[in-house]
Amino acid sequence: MKRVIVTGSTGIIGKEVSNFLEQTGYEVIRCSRSLGQDLTDESVVKKFFSENQAEYLVNLFALNQHIDDKIVEGNDIYDVSLDSINEYLNINVTSLFSVCREFARVNKKGAIINFSSIYGIVSPDPAMYGIDNKHIGYPLSKCAVRQLSKYLAVNLAPDIRVNCVIPGGITDSQSEIFTKKYNERVPIGRMMNVDEVNGIVKYLCSEDSSYCTGAQFVLDGGYTIW
Repeated sequence: MKRVIVTGSTGIIGKEVSNFLEQTGYEVIRCSRSLGQDLTDESVVKKFFSENQAEYLVNLFALNQHIDDKIVEGNDIYDVSLDSINEYLNINVTSLFSVCREFARVNKKGAIINFSSIYGIVSPDPAMYGIDNKHIGYPLSKCAVRQLSKYLAVNLAPDIRVNCVIPGGITDSQSEIFTKKYNERVPIGRMMNVDEVNGIVKYLCSEDSSYCTGAQFVLDGGYTIW
């Protein structure tokens, strides 16, 4: 039975992917802050991966301010604090590198699947988010995830493959107003259902993708093709 480590396994995508992989015959090793693993702590990362070997790693942990979150400070570029930007970069980029590095150090063969975002390709539209805007740290960090994945794909080849999934917005009780604005931007005309991520994850966590590394898979219903 192939083993898969899923970080961020208690989030909306993490729960779905973890359950799906188990149902299709994988042994899933869950990893999440809510389960006691703080992946911003390098000592925790090293300990976790030294104790948990696997063929595949799916990275779904990230800092993301959702549209219904309470805004604790302004996200206008003139108000946003540099510390808050650094927090996004620390969690979404530096800690991600740490996690990928320890997986590669412990497992001499395998595959890593990182998750970016459409906002790593295009800028969030302020008109869609209103006065809250989208924190600049999120698109900055998610763009970096794409480049990090390419860098790792080059440097960990040929034994460890690294690919990047770029999802669009996922239906998760967003307001009717936000959903309408978002859907108007999508050629397919709707947000993604969370289970629509499963197919690409299964492909990348299998030998069907044995010649695939450094690739980026955009799952956005056409949002970024405008």
